[in-house]
Amino acid sequence: MTTPRTDRRTTRYWLTTAHGPQHVRRLLRALRHGTIAQMDLVPWGTNGTFAVVLEQDLVPNLIGIYKPARGETPLWDFPAGTLYRREYASYLLSRLLGWAFIPPTVIRDGPYGIGTMQLYVEPDDRPLRGRALRDQLQRIALFDLVTNNADRKGSHLFQGRYDCRIWGIDHGLTFHVDPKLRTVIWDFCGEPIPHHLLWDLERLLRHRARIGAILTRFLVPEEVQAFWHRCSYFLTHPVYPPLSPRRNIPFGW
Repeated sequence: MTTPRTDRRTTRYWLTTAHGPQHVRRLLRALRHGTIAQMDLVPWGTNGTFAVVLEQDLVPNLIGIYKPARGETPLWDFPAGTLYRREYASYLLSRLLGWAFIPPTVIRDGPYGIGTMQLYVEPDDRPLRGRALRDQLQRIALFDLVTNNADRKGSHLFQGRYDCRIWGIDHGLTFHVDPKLRTVIWDFCGEPIPHHLLWDLERLLRHRARIGAILTRFLVPEEVQAFWHRCSYFLTHPVYPPLSPRRNIPFGW
């Protein structure tokens, strides 16, 4: 993707050093309150998406990805104007699980109204291989199962240019009450889900009331209830399920 002209060293610094809670909070404030000084339309994708430069004192010349609700293409199966809330709920859940593979994301107003603003992570062309990356992909595969991700394309997963982490983006088609899983992560079908990932789900369920109250701010109660049902299911059936090529491959892949 061609990004607005700015000093990319700023983004590199925040990706390689700013993983502690204090730094993340500072970055989120910068995304939420920064002045949009430059905005360029990203010319591909189904929904209106803009790469922007955010100017403020906290993190100078930060690049963000702005997705306004007004730019969402109407869908027959997802309520209009809800994709940005699902994107933000996915980010919150990744943080609550301690999996933090989704770039820092906020909800804020912008030139085209309310939407999400997400840190732009510059991708690398390296293939997603190796034991460490396999562990990360297992985590993301389970995340897609419990959030019922209907749009995990290959372009939505990449390794950052300045780190060894796998990042996941575009989580607007998540948390539907009906089975919607569509993904390109086929690697683990029939394999047991690692114990440490199941422990994270158990920890989440122990705080069900508090976390449910957070998610209900962005999702309807039926969607939150379906999410808890999926979490409980994989705790009692701790195996990555088989996927059907006729149903579970994302459109346009």
